[in-house]
Amino acid sequence: MAYEFRLPDIGEGMVEAEIVKWYVQEGDAIEEDQPMVELLTDKANVVIPSPRKGVVLKRFGREGDIVKVGSVLIVIGEPGETYTAPAAEMSTATQPAAEVAQPVESSTPAARPADLPPGRVLATPATRRLARELGVDIRQVQGTGPQGRVTKEDVLRFAEQQKAAPPPAEVAVPPPATVPAPPPAPETVPMREERIPLRGLRRVIARRMAESKRTAAHYTYVEEVDMTELVHLREQMKPVAEAQGVRLTYLPFIVKAVVIGLKRYPLLNASLDEERQEIVLKKYYNIGIATQTDEGLTVPVVHQADRLSLLEIARTIAELAEKARNGKLAPQDVQGSTFTITSLGKLGGILATPVINYPEVAILGVHRIAPRPVVRDDAIVIRHMMYLSISLDHRVVDGAVGAEFMQVVKEHLENPHLLFLQI
Repeated sequence: MAYEFRLPDIGEGMVEAEIVKWYVQEGDAIEEDQPMVELLTDKANVVIPSPRKGVVLKRFGREGDIVKVGSVLIVIGEPGETYTAPAAEMSTATQPAAEVAQPVESSTPAARPADLPPGRVLATPATRRLARELGVDIRQVQGTGPQGRVTKEDVLRFAEQQKAAPPPAEVAVPPPATVPAPPPAPETVPMREERIPLRGLRRVIARRMAESKRTAAHYTYVEEVDMTELVHLREQMKPVAEAQGVRLTYLPFIVKAVVIGLKRYPLLNASLDEERQEIVLKKYYNIGIATQTDEGLTVPVVHQADRLSLLEIARTIAELAEKARNGKLAPQDVQGSTFTITSLGKLGGILATPVINYPEVAILGVHRIAPRPVVRDDAIVIRHMMYLSISLDHRVVDGAVGAEFMQVVKEHLENPHLLFLQI
């Protein structure tokens, strides 16, 4: 008997997910626990395994479509069995992703699958970028991928064919001897445009950032921190960390200082339950570390950071960053953060006003450490200085509370020996 597998809620009130990749086709035999489909939720990419052995009778949705929780995703049955989808499932299971519009130019596109509108081309942004770099009009390329998708290999093959083709012969026709040649017409530059579908992680980021700005009452506080002592301490500790296979950055020290500050000012380690009109103080310290990937910004979480040593925090951050760059983050790696730190390392710039990782109420921006002249004991000296900026939700955290929290963080970074005196 046909089994309808419906998309479950796989984390923190999820209502929908995007289909990233199908691993099975209709008619394929499938084993229990065999990967069926990769989905992108608000938090991470998740591969869904088959709940049973059988044959794929029906799939719902194409790659890039949005699937609602509770809707039928795939139907598994016995060999020779047939399945007819109810009309309701066909119409409500998925929302198709936006098609890609092409540059506004006059051209004759190559043949495309019947389900694509005329003039549309199925290709990934990376393939389109390659075509632009090679000067290839992607509409003229015949796609050999699934559903007629143009692949990188198709673009490269087309570019080689263009190089091999002989240039068209040019025939010069002189104007009549008695009539002067007209001046050349000014060259017109085509107004090229490309539309990239807002999908995948970028769509998640867009929605979550807009929700944060609409909901939280943002304000930002900035403090200058003298990192000189911490710079020297880190240099002394790096060989010890490397001997244990850990690359020691400044982030673990900052995480430690932040946790100390959160324990003293718990309003920053909280969220606001608007429906029940309650401030929820978190008694655990899960620190999100904003991490840049090829797909966009994601926030893996160092869970129970208050219970980890400096080197354990460093090792956890490195492991999460590697998983994020390789698209291997599990749902638990990106769930449950209570406070977020965002840093671009050497690219951190002078100052920024980060957007709160809603529903948290605070996010700390870490900026570049640079030697600068400062006044100490009425003398100008060179010190390693850094700005910290914190964005806060004014509905929960008043300015004075945010400033006092930052003073605690500053004190422990400027006197890093204090980090090791905390229980």
